[in-house]
Amino acid sequence: MAEYNLRRIRNFSIIAHIDHGKSTIADRLIELTKTLSSREMVEQVLDDMDLERERGITIKAHPVTMWYQASDGLTYQINFIDTPGHVDFSYEVSRSLAACEGALLIVDAAQGVQAQTLANVHLAVERGLEIVPVINKIDLPAADPEGVKQQIEDVIGLDTANSILCSAKTGEGIEKILEQILHTMPAPEEPKDSRLRALIFDSHYDPYRGVLVYVRVISGEITKKNQVYFMATDKTFEVLEVGIFSPSEKPVERLRPGEVGYIVANIKKTTDVKIGETITLKKDPAKEPLPGFRVVTPVVFAGIYPVDTSDFESLRDALLKLQLNDSALYVEQESSLALGFGFRCGFLGLLHLEIVFERLQREFDLDIITTAPSVVYKFTLTSGEERKIDNVAQYPDPGQIEYVEEPWVKCHIMAPAEFLGPIMALSMEKRGEQIHTETMDAKRLLLTYRFPLNEIITDFNDKLKSVTRGYGSFDYEFDKYELADIVKLEIRVNEEPVDPFSCLVHRSKAESKGRALCKKLTEAIPRQQFKVPIQAAIGGKIIARETIGALSKNVTAKCYGGDITRKRKLWEKQKKGKKKMKEIGKVNIPQSAFMAVLKAE
Repeated sequence: MAEYNLRRIRNFSIIAHIDHGKSTIADRLIELTKTLSSREMVEQVLDDMDLERERGITIKAHPVTMWYQASDGLTYQINFIDTPGHVDFSYEVSRSLAACEGALLIVDAAQGVQAQTLANVHLAVERGLEIVPVINKIDLPAADPEGVKQQIEDVIGLDTANSILCSAKTGEGIEKILEQILHTMPAPEEPKDSRLRALIFDSHYDPYRGVLVYVRVISGEITKKNQVYFMATDKTFEVLEVGIFSPSEKPVERLRPGEVGYIVANIKKTTDVKIGETITLKKDPAKEPLPGFRVVTPVVFAGIYPVDTSDFESLRDALLKLQLNDSALYVEQESSLALGFGFRCGFLGLLHLEIVFERLQREFDLDIITTAPSVVYKFTLTSGEERKIDNVAQYPDPGQIEYVEEPWVKCHIMAPAEFLGPIMALSMEKRGEQIHTETMDAKRLLLTYRFPLNEIITDFNDKLKSVTRGYGSFDYEFDKYELADIVKLEIRVNEEPVDPFSCLVHRSKAESKGRALCKKLTEAIPRQQFKVPIQAAIGGKIIARETIGALSKNVTAKCYGGDITRKRKLWEKQKKGKKKMKEIGKVNIPQSAFMAVLKAE
């Protein structure tokens, strides 16, 4: 370790689309700076979750401090703050970028600029970071580095004069990247005073030491025994340990301005730490917090229930453990007549929801059933009260509703030009509004659309992949709330409303959704001794109906020959019996029917 010098610190982050080689480049940098010995190196050293390695995505950010002796003979401290690449975690990405002065923009030489690259580059440009374009995978036969440079200039508007061509697989060009980081990215700004201000850009839970808080020091310094004050949560803790990541935790004496590291302060609850907030000293606090903090709010909600009710306790423990490492996951208990006790969970987006489900099934070996995801609607009542509702059970009396607003998102779709027709048809089906179309190069288009969030949370990605044969990529960001005609679609079985099948939908989609649900239920509910009507209704109006035929007994089997009136008499008697049974009969909906319908959605 060299002695501390603010001018020789560089903090940077990497921006890339899924699978463009971000984690592999990070591996090569760690190798080249000898942060880990060749014996300790593994593939994708920073992605330590099995799920991250399988899907090729980064879910949790991992910082790492590297020491590098440059060509000028001086030793530099380079802090690399790894960021999750997906848009669901864009707030975490924006906080990680706030801890940096520069960013590497990595683009695959064979695939070119993709939708996610765009969203995160805009975040970096807004923060005024110095961006160095890196074109990776130049060893591939399909690589077209010159074409990709042109795309970066045309689509993102970045100058590619100082861009670097490299191949993380063969190690070509990695040293150039390090030199470029030292030459083009600025050192951290000189602090204006010596009061402690540190930005929290991430945290994770360690079962033995409590919450580890990841910080970037802006001014002042943190040492052991300091009493630190968290400005957003209004809490005070005593620091037990400070350290840096090399990639594993390594205690140091103190963290000074410009440095990135962690603190351990006996924090038991993850809710005490909010990403983006400011830490200062209790005895000499900073006047105002660092800018940009906001409370992360979930966008998509879904119910999670155990398939076997005896698993309820294990599911609760599993969700609490996940919440320790994922402060954005929102959990509250709820119960449903059909599915028993379970939880209502809030997520940042679709990928977040998928990852949580997969982790529950894998890491905790749980059998779970999930309800269809829903979004948060704003209901304004005639009394002037505003309610945020994400669950059908909280739907207010229709007579009291003044108007309803639903969330809309802005969406960037990138796809080859020949799929324009199918994409437009899919977007019309999803109530999308086209804003504009740009031609990126001879083969690819960038389409910008606006969509209601509830239209794209269920199957939009799958459908987009199938109409573009897997070549389309899309990315969305929240836009605003807009007035919408949202109604409660109620499903009735034998005239009785069944809540778990009911949902909030746009009026234009209610009929088709109602028909599909009724059709599915006729297959899922076993036949009874009497006819069972299944209806979909909005308020008092039935908009779709299917009937499950009765199991009938052939009462005239014993009549052969003779007068027809003998048979008629028996049929009339059977009819009366069926009518009486229908009045007192109850339809028991089996668990398998709930499973079938929720999977169908």
